[in-house]
Amino acid sequence: MKNSIQILAQISLMILMISCGTKEKQGDTTDASLEHHADVTVTQAQFKNAGMTLSTIEETTFPDWVEASGMIDVPPENRAVITAFMGGYIKDNPLLIGDAVKKGQVLITLENPEFVAIQQQFQELAEQLNYLKSEYERQQALVEENITSQKSFLKAESDYKRSVATYTGLRKKLQMLHISPQRVLQGDYTSQARIYAPITGTIAETFVSKGSYVSAADPIMEIVDVDHIHLELKVFESDMLKVKKGQKIKFKIPESSDTFYEGEVHLIGNSLNQEGRTVTVHGHLENESTRPNFAVGMFIEAQIETGESTALALPEEAVANLGDAYYVLQLQEHEQGAYFFNRVAVETGKTRKGFIEIKNAADFPKGAQFLVNGAFELIKEGSEGHSH
Repeated sequence: MKNSIQILAQISLMILMISCGTKEKQGDTTDASLEHHADVTVTQAQFKNAGMTLSTIEETTFPDWVEASGMIDVPPENRAVITAFMGGYIKDNPLLIGDAVKKGQVLITLENPEFVAIQQQFQELAEQLNYLKSEYERQQALVEENITSQKSFLKAESDYKRSVATYTGLRKKLQMLHISPQRVLQGDYTSQARIYAPITGTIAETFVSKGSYVSAADPIMEIVDVDHIHLELKVFESDMLKVKKGQKIKFKIPESSDTFYEGEVHLIGNSLNQEGRTVTVHGHLENESTRPNFAVGMFIEAQIETGESTALALPEEAVANLGDAYYVLQLQEHEQGAYFFNRVAVETGKTRKGFIEIKNAADFPKGAQFLVNGAFELIKEGSEGHSH
């Protein structure tokens, strides 16, 4: 009997020990599971030394934008396509694309034997005019005195006036060829004609080479003055009524960089492009003196600010873009000198002055806190940990 009591006591003691051990293990598991379920743990010392802060989702004012695209351009008066008044061979073509030229500077020298023929005809006609004029005046006096016939007078008048018209036309043609009529009257002929720059600017394109022949309408080169470049934007029909003169424009050159530059709406077209259902918006740049060296024809992506609206947002430093999505670190617990965060995906929207719109803000409880400073690196590390 005594032995039976001892055996029962030993069994009870073993059960009690096993029970206590199980509770200990359960307690350990609970603590471990708290750490296990947190994607990122930050100690109090790490939080303080790294200057980390917490923030909540707050209502923030954001601009409303209309998307547009277009190109860098210049006004029509700042662009000149150079052509020849008469055809000829390119004798001298010293300029290259990118060369700066001033208004009145020699661009091209043409050579053509026809230039000599025009000068010869002009000089011969100039010498005949004195005789034709005196004959016209003599016939006019005679007809007034009824000494000569009306027919003779009309012929003299016709010959003189026709020659004057031809002389005036040839003189104008020489001036357009930049050949001096005065030198021609002195017998100083030339087979060459110079073409001068009509505006100050830069050679944007050349279409000919030395020795080639150009006809009267053939383009020789193009000059562009980029001192007053502007934006030519296309806005879709659905957005056109939102755009007003004076609205702010933000634009970038996507092929060059992600830097945004600023301008404003100057003119809005009143005709719709039927093919793309767009309207043209003309924009002026701000701070033209400090702008980069934009090239005419550069493709741009732009946003036109049409107003303001409010949205729920976080500081941009709280949101990390990992390529496939945007993430934040949401605080789960703050206890025993440590911060426990979960990595949560968010849907982002507009940005302004360091804040970014959180479109799925309703998914988070009111007052939820998020890590701000240092969030990107921790989110990245958490992501790499998840992928292993």
